[in-house]
Amino acid sequence: MPSTKVSLKKTPTKKVASKVVSKTTAKTTAKTAAKLAAKVPAKTATKIATKATNQKEDSGLPLSVVIRRRIEAQKARFHANDNIAQFIRPGELEGLVSEVAEKMQAVLESLVIDTKSDHNTKNTSQRVAKMFVQEVFNGRYVVQPTLTKFPNVSRLNELMIVGPITIRSACSHHLCPIMGRIWIGVLPNKESALIGLSKYSRLTEWVMCRPQIQEEAVVELADMLEKKIKPVGVAIVMDADHFCMQWRGVKDRDSKMVNSVMRGAFLKDPNLRREFLSLLEKR
Repeated sequence: MPSTKVSLKKTPTKKVASKVVSKTTAKTTAKTAAKLAAKVPAKTATKIATKATNQKEDSGLPLSVVIRRRIEAQKARFHANDNIAQFIRPGELEGLVSEVAEKMQAVLESLVIDTKSDHNTKNTSQRVAKMFVQEVFNGRYVVQPTLTKFPNVSRLNELMIVGPITIRSACSHHLCPIMGRIWIGVLPNKESALIGLSKYSRLTEWVMCRPQIQEEAVVELADMLEKKIKPVGVAIVMDADHFCMQWRGVKDRDSKMVNSVMRGAFLKDPNLRREFLSLLEKR
């Protein structure tokens, strides 16, 4: 009898079967992803991709490094007296406090302070961190206060002086306190916006609540007021005690610094400037 060849199909092994299933699943997933991507707007897809990339890049890095990278990616400046609120995401200030507290603890240890058995300094690192981020340097990390502007319906065009406004800051060189007062003079016209008196104080505090140099601080404040209310003229006088000179160094407790910025009509009109300065002398 002639022999009959029987063709036997090999039963796929578990490994082969697994590969087939994986390929089928991958194809299905790819198709589903493609369909979803087609439905998602381009801007949203870009945001999702960017967020995923950022999370991958940010994992394991200190929060300060993550924020610094965001700033550098935008080629923005982050000097001591700059505001960086736009680069900080919701909830991150608490994380920044924790990081600063950890590094402040290392500073205390380097100063050979026994924070474990000294009850006075046990939680000092945490207190100092909260003070820097949430209070004395808070002007770096929060957005500018909202300024409600009113139209100049009465067409006011006379000199207005607000002050003295108490200021508290710290010098960028030694982080020692700067304590003083500011007077703001404004000459509006019919096109100028008017803001509430309390807003002058809020804006001043926002600018001063960061490491500052007095000469730069008053210029920064004048720039903001000019931009916000568009007056005919702005004048600012600041008188302050600098603890970097009174508390350390020469330790001259009677020395102060007084400086001024004159813009627009205050710079061009000596009579207006004289009126402004003479009224300050009576305060």
